Amino acid sequence: MSEKILVIDDESDIRFLLKYNLEKEGFTVYEAPNGLEGIQTAKEVHPAVILLDVMMPEMDGIETCEQLRQDSNLNDTMICFLTARGEDYSQIAGLDAGADYYLTKPIKPKVLVSQISSMLRRRKSSRADIDFEETLNPKIVLNRERYRVMKEDEKINLPRKEFELLSLLMSKPGVVFERQEIMNTVWGGDVIVGDRTIDVHIRKLREKLGDEYIVTIKGVGYKFQQ
Repeated sequence: MSEKILVIDDESDIRFLLKYNLEKEGFTVYEAPNGLEGIQTAKEVHPAVILLDVMMPEMDGIETCEQLRQDSNLNDTMICFLTARGEDYSQIAGLDAGADYYLTKPIKPKVLVSQISSMLRRRKSSRADIDFEETLNPKIVLNRERYRVMKEDEKINLPRKEFELLSLLMSKPGVVFERQEIMNTVWGGDVIVGDRTIDVHIRKLREKLGDEYIVTIKGVGYKFQQ
């Protein structure tokens, strides 16, 4: 069964080009011309990857991403911004909204297909690499099989990359993970991501869990402390 890709972009020629190239590689592609229709389609088809533009009428990509991330049924869906907005603040806003990746236009079709294939490989490998059912902390329980994080009996809703990042850090409490190791493990060395990606995801985790659990080791990386 082919993986489902949802393209949300208000430009019909962009949607056509993406659909053509992705279907040629065996993906099942759905389209939406705006954020409102994109959210509805995502809820109906549960795509593996959503390619999302930033600048759209009615509802921009940032708000669309935020609303998609409020749906726990789509936690397993990877969201990738594909946009002409390449500024740092736009990338940070996209990641803050809950996106896993941020790519800029123009991008060659073969490069995009390669990037999506890499994302999907990471998605499958993260499922396969379950070597423990639960990672325990006096206040936090992370269950990979059920894709669930509980803090003091309260369920914490985490998008896929935040979950994978927390899972990595919690797998070895007290051990410092270098930034490059985090990037390679969580995002994959063959996927293009911005320099601020890890920092934004760490900040989002701290907002949800509290500042005391994830420690920054300046110039090196991060560790989870019990």
